Amino acid sequence: MSLTIENLHASVDGTPILKGLNLEIPAGEIHALMGPNGSGKSTLSKVIAGHEDYEVTGGRVLLDGVDIVNLEVDERSRAGIFLAFQYPAEVPGVSNANFLRAALQSRLPKGEEIDAVAFYKQMYARMDELEMDRKFTGRAVNEGFSGGEKKRNEILQMMMLEPRYCLLDETDSGLDIDALKVVAKGVNTMRSPNRGFLVITHYQRLLDYIQPDHVHVVADGRIVKSGGKELALELEKSGYDFLKQLA
Repeated sequence: MSLTIENLHASVDGTPILKGLNLEIPAGEIHALMGPNGSGKSTLSKVIAGHEDYEVTGGRVLLDGVDIVNLEVDERSRAGIFLAFQYPAEVPGVSNANFLRAALQSRLPKGEEIDAVAFYKQMYARMDELEMDRKFTGRAVNEGFSGGEKKRNEILQMMMLEPRYCLLDETDSGLDIDALKVVAKGVNTMRSPNRGFLVITHYQRLLDYIQPDHVHVVADGRIVKSGGKELALELEKSGYDFLKQLA
């Protein structure tokens, strides 16, 4: 099982962003994606998730061998794709508990209902792991949340939905060290032989807490270098000067 990106080309407003990107994320592995601003990192995550602003102009996105490029966002989600946003949206008027319950309900066979007691038991256990106050269950999704609270809420959603492939788009952005450790703990709790992760980040510090199996560097819409976790340390020390040699 794997999430496989084959020769992916994508554009936004007619401007090419991804230019033949290839990547395979087997279930059970964590892959980190790094690179300069504007290189295509966040675009990749949004294209995989089916964001409507991005047009796929070539290539395939295979989820366990099935091309999902033509699926709608909700269909990709139910198939097992989860995207944690860099800037999570606020959803006024919808409580966290109702949002999560509706998302889980949509994954059940027609006519089957969620067990409310089991749902709240699981949600509270996950919130405790993320050190979230239970009052957040009654608050509107992300409305009035701090940056760190929004990121924890994204991880809570991931932990409740238990997707097959998790895309984390700069989840560490704006987090202090304590919040970073809690978020990383939530991600590590989700590690499984049946689940793959793509962790997009600018900084090595996140990878101190979420140990990647592979690190990739993307530039100008393509992956230009791959390696083990030591590659992230090299980038932290030397930056992206080596990209000039590839130009």
